Amino acid sequence: MAVELVETISELRGRVADRRSAGALGLVPTMGALHAGHASLIAEARRSCATVVASIFVNPLQFDRTDDLASYPRPLEADLDMCADLGVDMVFAPSVPEMYPGPARCAVDVGRLADHLCGSGRPGHFRGVATVVLKLFQIIQPDVAFFGEKDAQQLAIVRRMVADFNVPVRVVGVPTVRETDGLALSSRNRRMTPAERHLAPALYRVLLDVQARVRAGVPDTETIVTRAAAGLPADERLRLEYLALVDPDECQPVDRVTGPVIAAGALWVGSTRLIDNVRCVPQGQV
Repeated sequence: MAVELVETISELRGRVADRRSAGALGLVPTMGALHAGHASLIAEARRSCATVVASIFVNPLQFDRTDDLASYPRPLEADLDMCADLGVDMVFAPSVPEMYPGPARCAVDVGRLADHLCGSGRPGHFRGVATVVLKLFQIIQPDVAFFGEKDAQQLAIVRRMVADFNVPVRVVGVPTVRETDGLALSSRNRRMTPAERHLAPALYRVLLDVQARVRAGVPDTETIVTRAAAGLPADERLRLEYLALVDPDECQPVDRVTGPVIAAGALWVGSTRLIDNVRCVPQGQV
């Protein structure tokens, strides 16, 4: 059965209103180019919600490079087929003018949550993410929204925005889906050449090294990060943008590990930027 495709805000609001009496409404926000990672979000939404809406919108506000925005994959027909197979009830795929009919004068300031990790290298990125997510929450008014844990900083920002603005949405984080060699699934993975794809799991291996050192009780962050980063293959196609240990709630760097932290990294493989993270807990702690 074909999934319902909705392209305007007014039509979406009407269709959603007709379904609210059936039970919880779940939202899976995406930028399209769907893969098994998105499928896991949809499956989680399908398990717990009576109605599942997936949004597909390549949000220009969160791109810091025009070439990156222009080249972002947009296989809408394949995405719709996948959503239909997974039991999505509606796909909201608005145009840019529909979402931003005029210049965006107001935006969500995410403060220090964007000071580090991806935020430091991509000014304005999380401002754009938080703004479009809040718009989607206002338009669709879901009961539950599902986000991947691969984007740990994004998840932390959305959770803080919901709490600070009293948005009546429960935010659910869904575990990262990986290839058999550990590479986190991403729409950007398809940009890599076969040789680059062979190198790509190096980021996950470095993060697992960090995790093991934290579990073993090494307290000093600089020592952990320096020794783990040294294990990255010496290849000119690899450039480590950052490797850091941060607190899980506000993504602030920690100097010493005294409790659960997130090990996060960004690695350039050729011209493709990959991000990943793992949760790290000292031995004996939960």
